[in-house]
Amino acid sequence: MRTVPSLVVFALSAVLATGLLGAASEGPPPWAYGFASAATVPATPAAPAVAPAPAVPPTPDPTPRHVPGSTAAFPLAEIRDAFGPADWFPGDHPRMPEIVAHGRRPDVRACSLCHYPNGKGRPENAGVSGLPVSYFIQTMADFKAGLRKSTDARKANTNVMITIAKGMTDEEVKAAAEYFAAMPWTPWIKVTESSTVPKTRIAGGMFLRQEGSDTEPIADRIIETPEDVERTEVLRDPRSGFIAYVPMGSLKKGEALVTSGSGRTTACAVCHGADLKGLGPVPGIAGRSPSYTVRQLYDMQQGTRTGVWAELMKPVVAKLSNDDMLAIAAYTASRKP
Repeated sequence: MRTVPSLVVFALSAVLATGLLGAASEGPPPWAYGFASAATVPATPAAPAVAPAPAVPPTPDPTPRHVPGSTAAFPLAEIRDAFGPADWFPGDHPRMPEIVAHGRRPDVRACSLCHYPNGKGRPENAGVSGLPVSYFIQTMADFKAGLRKSTDARKANTNVMITIAKGMTDEEVKAAAEYFAAMPWTPWIKVTESSTVPKTRIAGGMFLRQEGSDTEPIADRIIETPEDVERTEVLRDPRSGFIAYVPMGSLKKGEALVTSGSGRTTACAVCHGADLKGLGPVPGIAGRSPSYTVRQLYDMQQGTRTGVWAELMKPVVAKLSNDDMLAIAAYTASRKP
């Protein structure tokens, strides 16, 4: 039986044998980074004639909020508290380490704020439950060392993650890694092929369905949106999942790329396992956010995500077009984790 390192070497050899011609850069796909359009050079704003008055902070809304299935009640301020966010379902996960539940002031926000106590995360960040401990630790080390950034410089939460990683101790990283690794990744995203999608607005890097029934062409995008906008965006409900609308035909194309490489890459199963659920220290990719997957493939191709595992992946992604990445992400997201 091949070991993981020998499988990786085999994968690299297969790609190198076809020649690393490198895909022509098409620019980062804005939808994968949480934007409606590509970045443009901003115009220099005109200086205001009169300095604006200081903004008056809004009065906190003390109204207790609820989510289906939970007996808890929290006001919005507690739901969004970066150093102690609401935990709607304490019985859904092991006891959280302090760094996950509360973080550490001033810069280390609670992991559970963005990634949820169950590690499911959202399209604008990452699902971290079920990741191998060693992979999680290496990822945090890469952030800390400046080896992992975003190709689209507008994606501000990547910089937040870098700051958090730099502020965490090795013991805190290990505690978070072991906590999230203890929870297997389970279905979270429904993938639907469609030629049209609901009209959306963007908030915090996430596509949110607008009220009404208006639609628009999907074009060359994946639109990953909450099943229930209020439960996700307002209440941060860790049981409310996502729908990923993908272009017609992308699943079939993605299956070919993932299973055989189609002469452009290496079959994903070589390193990620026959069921795409991971192999040793290599993470599973089945059933995970397609937006996140495309960001990582593109960042590794462009060299903004480097480090041990990224360097092994770079020849694998070298010849992929943006459309190839979309298809791969659509297919892997559709697989049962």
